[in-house]
Amino acid sequence: MTAPASPVLSAAGLRRTFGAQRAVDGVDLALGAGECLALFGPNGAGKTTLLRLLAGLARPTAGQARVGTVALPEAAARARVGLVSHRTMLYDALTARENVHFAADLHGLPHPATATTQVLEALQVAARADVPVRALSRGMRQRVAIARAVVHAPDLILCDEPYTGLDEVGAAALTTLLRARQAAGAALVVVTHHLQEGLALATEVAVMRGGRFVHRAPRAEVDPAAFATFYRELVA
Repeated sequence: MTAPASPVLSAAGLRRTFGAQRAVDGVDLALGAGECLALFGPNGAGKTTLLRLLAGLARPTAGQARVGTVALPEAAARARVGLVSHRTMLYDALTARENVHFAADLHGLPHPATATTQVLEALQVAARADVPVRALSRGMRQRVAIARAVVHAPDLILCDEPYTGLDEVGAAALTTLLRARQAAGAALVVVTHHLQEGLALATEVAVMRGGRFVHRAPRAEVDPAAFATFYRELVA
């Protein structure tokens, strides 16, 4: 009998406190290959702090998260993660291509130029690839930041309001890219205030409030209209 595959992402008892405040308060989570958690919640619910823990950018006060079998924040685990944020954090003096190529080099890709070109084309940035980032629009900068986050084909993609600033073309390109990564076996966590975007990718839905998951359900059991009403009442 074949042993079951390890989850791409697992977390147990994950907690992060800031003084007396519990920003993340005992989160348990497991995602397998191709699965996507759409995470909703009001401002201050702890969603961004949770993503920082899952990306290995912050250490938990208690509990542990793993990517595969490797515990975060070890470098081998962080290397398998791509974080997409509404804050681009790009090098303004570099071109779009140079920003993404630099990330590809850092991850030790064997063909960084090819990987860079492919991801820029997927996000429809190729025509502006050699323009300094400071000269790009907000939406185009967001596309470059997304390309940089996924150029190394991470096993786990964490998205914090990834559609911020994107026009219709950019949003469609991002959704197509994320679906392709799901099909290739990546696990996703998508934090968003926009129900339609999150539900379109999700295999599981959760609502976070006060650092905890206060609601979780398989996507197949979620009626979008009923969930929208439930969500508004829950966070009111």
